[in-house]
Amino acid sequence: QVQLVESGGGLVLPGGSLRLSCVASGIDISTYNMAWWRQGAGNERDMIGDITSGSNTRTLGRFTISRDNIKNTIYLQMENLKPEDTSVYLCTAQRPGTMYWGQGIQVTVSS
Repeated sequence: QVQLVESGGGLVLPGGSLRLSCVASGIDISTYNMAWWRQGAGNERDMIGDITSGSNTRTLGRFTISRDNIKNTIYLQMENLKPEDTSVYLCTAQRPGTMYWGQGIQVTVSS
C-alpha cells in the first residue's frame, strides 16, 4: 500500500519560514517525479513545483524543493511566508500512468 504523509505544517508569522516533509512508503521515490501542490479555498490544486527523479533540489523563488532518496522523503522549504501562502499543502509521486497523493497538511500564515 502506497502512502505519502506530509508533516511540518502549522501556524507561522508573516515573514517566517517553514519546512514541510513528505515521507513515502510502499514506493521508492528515487524512481518517481515528486511534487508539491497547494489547494485553494475552492479545492482547486496548483502545483508549486516538481523535482525529477534525477534531481536533488530545485529552487522556485521563495520555495525550495529537495529530496532525500535514502529517507524516501521530499521537503518543501518556504521562506518569507505571506498570508496568501495560507493553504493546504500536498505532495505527489508520479510516473507515467501513476500518480499518488498525500492527504495534505494545513499551513496558516497569520499574525
